[in-house]
Amino acid sequence: MLVLPDREAAEEAVEALRERFAVDEEPQVVRDALAGEDDAEDAQWLVVLRDEDGRLDAAALDEFAGEWDGWREEP
Repeated sequence: MLVLPDREAAEEAVEALRERFAVDEEPQVVRDALAGEDDAEDAQWLVVLRDEDGRLDAAALDEFAGEWDGWREEP
């Protein structure tokens, strides 16, 4: 799962994931409001991707998420 600062970054990341990592399954973009926050400005956006075969390199995904001021988290 990649955590990104806004929806635009998340949508751009999904497009780039397809190109750079050739992911088989479409990653999902999910809004994750911070606890206690009602303002959409305070939301993080998650890009949820499956890698059941372990093909994706964790370090490469860390670097990739950093391009959008985000980070990778393990589920």
